[in-house]
Amino acid sequence: MRRFINLVLFFAAVSGHTLPACKPPSVRLNDGNMMPHFGFGTWLGFDENEVPVPVTDNSMGKGVEMAIDAGYRHIDTASIYNDEDQVGEALSKKIAEGVVKREDLFITTKLWNDAHARDAVLPALRESLRRLNLTYVDLYLIHYPIATKTVAFKPYVDIDYVESWRGMVDAKQLGLARSIGVCNFNVTQLQRLRASSDAEPAVLQIETNLNQQQPELREYCHNHNIAVIGYTPFGSLFPGRAKPDAPPPRVDDPQLAAIAGKYNKTVPQVVLRYLLELGVTPIPKSVHSSRISENLDIFDFQLDEFDRRQLRSYHNNYRTIPVTFFRDSPYYPFELP
Repeated sequence: MRRFINLVLFFAAVSGHTLPACKPPSVRLNDGNMMPHFGFGTWLGFDENEVPVPVTDNSMGKGVEMAIDAGYRHIDTASIYNDEDQVGEALSKKIAEGVVKREDLFITTKLWNDAHARDAVLPALRESLRRLNLTYVDLYLIHYPIATKTVAFKPYVDIDYVESWRGMVDAKQLGLARSIGVCNFNVTQLQRLRASSDAEPAVLQIETNLNQQQPELREYCHNHNIAVIGYTPFGSLFPGRAKPDAPPPRVDDPQLAAIAGKYNKTVPQVVLRYLLELGVTPIPKSVHSSRISENLDIFDFQLDEFDRRQLRSYHNNYRTIPVTFFRDSPYYPFELP
């Protein structure tokens, strides 16, 4: 899949038939469904204390509207983000305006930890569909391989993610989710999940950025035809969002600035392009129209090997979103110092 993606991107960049900035290419998932190779994220993130940033206005819904107007067709949300209703309103508005048809959109949402029992999956998805005002989602993901009693991060309950996966398969068989997959699983967990079922995960969504390039997971997914979506694609690039211990680079890094200048692009565009060329589908978030459009404008150039080597050198396994409040769970998926 990665070789095909790079060929599409290469010919788009160097041929006389350049792909328009507003129409990213799509990739075929292992279940035959097509997924746009670039998306729009709607998660507001954590604050410095790893507490979710609360939704206090409708800026994320407005962001989705701007993203659709700019040409995005892949929209990512989750029940725990508390913005599915905003996303749904934005989708309904743009469909009603004739800007887009439902079948042209690729909508992802996620199963939260409090609904991991097999018989809880379908009710959770139906509630998400109600908030989104949709009859199906294109992709439904298990958010974490960790089960909790309530929407809070504790206490845990002893429900194996293998059981949760059976509920996900039920959702796909009923047509409530066209494709199914997982988030934040490690290689061992993916292997165990795949061994437990004939239904393959179509997608793995994981943090992917310059500091956390996920070479092992990307290689595993590439070898088993599992598409990779990358959240937090900018990592610690912006100084105002970087933790005190976050390693470089920052957006004003001279080497990154030189690469960006070489292609007449911005540093964030170079980072997104690099992730794309790794075979990752990035899902950056913004609520600013100019940045939403800028992020999408990465399909008219290709990085050379010298620049890819420099960008590769920033990988150091630093995790921007370590969710350390889950680290005492037996299913905690990450390795931390």
